[in-house]
Amino acid sequence: MIPYARQQVDQADIEAVVAVLRADFLTQGPVVPRFEQAVAARARAAHAVAFNSATSALHAACLALNLRPGDRLWTVPNTFVASANCARHCGALVDFVDIDPATWNMSVTELQAKLLRAQRDGTLPKVVVPVHFGGQPTEQEQIHALSCEYGFRLIEDASHALGAARHGEPVGSCRWSDVTVLSFHPVKIITTGEGGMALTNDAELAAAMAMLRSHGVTRDPRRFERAPLPQGDGAPPDPWYYEQQLLGFNFRLTDIHAALGLSQLERLEEFVSRRNALASRYQKMLQGLPLRLPTVQPANRSAFHLYVVRLNGADGDVRRRVCTALRRRGIGANVHYLPVHLQPYYRGLGFREGQFPEAEAHGESAITLPLYPGLEEAQQDEVAAALRQELTHS
Repeated sequence: MIPYARQQVDQADIEAVVAVLRADFLTQGPVVPRFEQAVAARARAAHAVAFNSATSALHAACLALNLRPGDRLWTVPNTFVASANCARHCGALVDFVDIDPATWNMSVTELQAKLLRAQRDGTLPKVVVPVHFGGQPTEQEQIHALSCEYGFRLIEDASHALGAARHGEPVGSCRWSDVTVLSFHPVKIITTGEGGMALTNDAELAAAMAMLRSHGVTRDPRRFERAPLPQGDGAPPDPWYYEQQLLGFNFRLTDIHAALGLSQLERLEEFVSRRNALASRYQKMLQGLPLRLPTVQPANRSAFHLYVVRLNGADGDVRRRVCTALRRRGIGANVHYLPVHLQPYYRGLGFREGQFPEAEAHGESAITLPLYPGLEEAQQDEVAAALRQELTHS
């Protein structure tokens, strides 16, 4: 089987993990801060907070931005369910903004129109979560301009986009957002096994997210609300003193996972360059087929976490036949994504077909083809030839 995605682990990664297993700390040690600092430096962000998953990071970011019951969060239907679920975990309401037919990211035109209606109706969102689908950066500067106009906060879901850039600005710099969330799941750009990270330029947001990931507890004397018993003028608090100031979670990343991520980060540019090279090969090999190929805006560098094509004029039955045929050939074709608003849970909240037509059309016609750094060109040739044969014979 040629999978749609796969991690790339080498001997240096293994040795980095083994070194932690032989060290004093398996968790809450020095490797997690080193990993945070390294990712922040790569993304040109001031602060980074590591989590056990991007899902946890999204949840903590929403709480740090004071998303509460009755508030509203908007995201896109063309994403994994975690981009919306983070709001529901805070008791907030969820709504969606349709995607752009060219980029498959949040449509700025649709967002602006929806904001105008919401302003009139008194239903403006508190938080908006644009998603860098497949590693393609969103038109983030335009979305940020709308956030300044309408007063909402921005969390970039960049789970697909470490190593991507827009106008030369690395995704994760938070130049055009409050928080950016990354994922280190095995199929992503780099992996920690499971893991995620929240980046921000706001020190208070970083401190709040760091407390939320560890039970709402702080040991920082500068943040104590109730001073411990005095030990004399100018004496520090007892070293064992701590305070729980928030209702937090155990969302911590271990040093074992961070060691893998820190080692993988050394090859970030290699991974992203290889993904782009393979995507360019697909673009050439798939020309002339009844497909819509992914586009990269001139201002963007994509991380190409996914290589997604759409069948021209196809419905779900045609896509099902093609994907099934590819899988029978040993090619792990997948679908990203089935629209979130049509999942049973969100249907239970009142969402229905026809509300977000472009995302629904995407969900009916999209096929994710294998793309990962270890994909060999001969394997890629096999994928393209099989797809061409199935489409030619359809």
